[in-house]
Amino acid sequence: MAESSLYLTATADAYDAVADLYADLTRDSLDRLPLDRAMVAAFAELVRAAGPRPVVEAGCGPGYMTAHLRDLGLDAFGVDLSPALLDIARKDYPGLRFELGSMGAMDVADGELGGLISWYSIIHIPPPELPPYLAEFRRVLAPGGYLLLGFFESEGGPVREFDHKVTPAYRWPIDDLADLARKEEFVEVARMLREPLEDERFRRGHLLMRRVPILG
Repeated sequence: MAESSLYLTATADAYDAVADLYADLTRDSLDRLPLDRAMVAAFAELVRAAGPRPVVEAGCGPGYMTAHLRDLGLDAFGVDLSPALLDIARKDYPGLRFELGSMGAMDVADGELGGLISWYSIIHIPPPELPPYLAEFRRVLAPGGYLLLGFFESEGGPVREFDHKVTPAYRWPIDDLADLARKEEFVEVARMLREPLEDERFRRGHLLMRRVPILG
């Protein structure tokens, strides 16, 4: 897919500038999030049951979620725009594969993957640019493969830009995001909305989708 480079470059530069701090803040973040872990565990179980295909974390940052997927029994690797975050991921998790690149144009063959997780990485994509990313997710997933999206939910309102601490980001209505995914041949499996913890600002959204399988 053709991509505008301005917001990609700005996002990568912003995360490079705070890579060490961001990695320190997120490294153990799953430990206190049992509901979020439950969605990831369900995703992993479904992917494992479907067959031995690899899984990508699209927008993997410092790699903690990719490592969690490995611990759940998946053949997981990560892709990210930020060289500095990837350096940290490779240092922290030397047994895993991390690749520099955009999650909107991955070096992955058509239908190669059994699963794809985007954990708070689509939040930085300007809303008009999001459909081609979902199309890329469909391209790399095998028919019947699973997609898990983690994002900030707009709590009944429209798509909203907010002052993310690193770089501009967007909160999505969960229904709108599900509708966009359906247009790219995904069917909804499950959803979860979690209210913010005391030190969080926004409701968290989680969508578990499946690429429409080939029938017959």
